[in-house]
Amino acid sequence: MGRKGTVYITIAVFTIALLMLMQYNKPKKINWFPSYVEHHKIPYGTYILNRVLVNFFGDKITQVRTSPFEFLTDHSDIEGTYFFVNDHIQFGETELHTLLDWTARGNNLFIAAGGFEEQLLDTLHVEIGTLYADFGEQGDQFHRLVHPMLSRNSPYTFNKDGYAAYFEALDTLNTIILGAVEISSGVDSIQTAQFDVIKQKFGEGEIILSLFPKAFTNYFMLKENNKDYTAGLLSYLDGSQTIYMDNHYKAGKAVFTSPMHIFLSTKELKWAYYIILIGALFYVVFEGKRKQRAIPLIRPLKNQTLAFTRTIADMYFEKGEQKQIAEHKMAYFLEYLRSRFYLDTQNRDKGFYANLASRSHHSPEEIKELFNFMEKLKVRTEISDMELKKLNTLIEKFKAKANGGK
Repeated sequence: MGRKGTVYITIAVFTIALLMLMQYNKPKKINWFPSYVEHHKIPYGTYILNRVLVNFFGDKITQVRTSPFEFLTDHSDIEGTYFFVNDHIQFGETELHTLLDWTARGNNLFIAAGGFEEQLLDTLHVEIGTLYADFGEQGDQFHRLVHPMLSRNSPYTFNKDGYAAYFEALDTLNTIILGAVEISSGVDSIQTAQFDVIKQKFGEGEIILSLFPKAFTNYFMLKENNKDYTAGLLSYLDGSQTIYMDNHYKAGKAVFTSPMHIFLSTKELKWAYYIILIGALFYVVFEGKRKQRAIPLIRPLKNQTLAFTRTIADMYFEKGEQKQIAEHKMAYFLEYLRSRFYLDTQNRDKGFYANLASRSHHSPEEIKELFNFMEKLKVRTEISDMELKKLNTLIEKFKAKANGGK
């Protein structure tokens, strides 16, 4: 490698190292994905919520990782509160009926989501609307708890969304209001408070619906005094019974099946993996070349049998030994008949001629003529060139016709 090539490689290595250093020291981007997974510590995970529930309720907390339909079918005799929190929850018809039947038997259903399916809303006789901030404005949300004992530190601020869902139609005879939301729509303007957390009796049990699931996320609970709002909602849970925390309806992935997630989720392991890949690339480029001379091509030996036979025949012909050539040709012809037609050539009677004729597409007269000529040459002491050529012609014609020719 020349001096110029060395300089180019040095510059390339230095540039890659500098880019890697800049990327390594780059601040980690915050993941704002609304996962709601129990062990996620990202802003919209629910790691803090689950730790708080365990601290307050202890062994009353049970994590459920199967669907509600499957869980309640396998445990039809359980009692307590089924707790759901996710950005949006859609139960199937059969699953919703299973949950409602279980609730009607004296259990509680707590669902915090940004939206619900129409069948559930129709069952509870409620409708959902949306508050929006002014166009181009982020808009601050102000959440309040209605109960006087829980509203001392109100309002609780959330400033990450420019919209908020609320219940615009309620069954006033059967609905209890638990929480309300306001949203700023200008510099000094705040929209009228709307209800976003409600409770209804359902059979012998209760259903609590919240349209603000982010109240249970790490970001909201760790911001200022917002934890008091979440605690106020959790105070409606019956701590004397088991609380079943749903882990099936989650926007995020609770279990990572790929082993590469371990490497790529840790900064140090991720860059170690990248360095190994870059090192392997350099090895392929600079060290993967063959370092030995090219192996010469050795051609296989040619089959010289035909050339050898032609040479021996030429020697016989030049010496005038037509008799020996004729004897060799007749011997090879008889061997051809034995190997091709499986006939005994020692006893050449009428049956032999007829059998050979039927197998080789010849008439018995043609076969007899050929063998008579061969017997004639066999008893001669000398053979002329014309007789030798005639013998060769008769044999070749026999073989051609025996192989399907004319």
